[in-house]
Amino acid sequence: MSRLQIHDVSVRYPGMNGGETVTALSDINFTIEPGEFVVALGASGCGKTTLLNLMAGFIQPSDGYLTLGQSGIAGLPRVACGLDLDDQITGPGKDRGVVFQKHALLPWLNVLDNTAFGLKLQGFSLKERNERAAEFLQLVGLQDFHKHPVYQLSGGMQQRVGIARALTNDPQMLLLDEPLGALDALTREVLQELLLDVWKQTQKMMFFITHSVEEALFMASRLIIMSPRPGRITHEFSLNFNQIFLECRDARKVKSLPEFIAMREQVLSIIHGDEAEGGLH
Repeated sequence: MSRLQIHDVSVRYPGMNGGETVTALSDINFTIEPGEFVVALGASGCGKTTLLNLMAGFIQPSDGYLTLGQSGIAGLPRVACGLDLDDQITGPGKDRGVVFQKHALLPWLNVLDNTAFGLKLQGFSLKERNERAAEFLQLVGLQDFHKHPVYQLSGGMQQRVGIARALTNDPQMLLLDEPLGALDALTREVLQELLLDVWKQTQKMMFFITHSVEEALFMASRLIIMSPRPGRITHEFSLNFNQIFLECRDARKVKSLPEFIAMREQVLSIIHGDEAEGGLH
């Protein structure tokens, strides 16, 4: 099965008006294994979105490279084994689905056509793309809204369409850039549970960005914490609160567990310490 690997990646942006170069990410080495739900946390400006944009292929690293595919011989990257780097990420691809904070739906299309839009661009027949879109709309609970204009839907329902659209291409992984950040608290909790159900049913790799510590702990199978700029991965935690929820179906119970509360305080302490050490960026 495929994994995403990040090898010695740094990203530098040119300064404004000839000013000093800005290093957004520095020396990132990281692997996302098949079926993992990885969540990234860190102070504002630490490079979380830059990291996601690299995975999506929207930008290219200044140093290093990313691959999505089979691991190399003896666990080494293919380039280290003298093989063709066929799996290197050099741009967007259908093997990665992206869900944005703002849903980016097409307002002149209905729910079904929005969901099937990527398949239309790939040349799938009307029957094929509608069947596939309908499958994923049912997965996100929108089976009764195929013909509704998207502007008639609530924010939470629009984000469900965005999730279904990202899934229709059958990507190897989903990249989620604060997809719940603009929702009210109750809708946000409902969508957290929905995303965990999608993850369980599809077994896809997930990379999820959030500013909410509680959300991160609830959803992640692995949590990474990034330092203020230049962004580095400073801490990693393996978590199982998402599995506990999927077994008991009681989010409030999970978030009230003593171990959940203790981990929340530990993570908050790390982030606040990083902010104090690094200053505001």
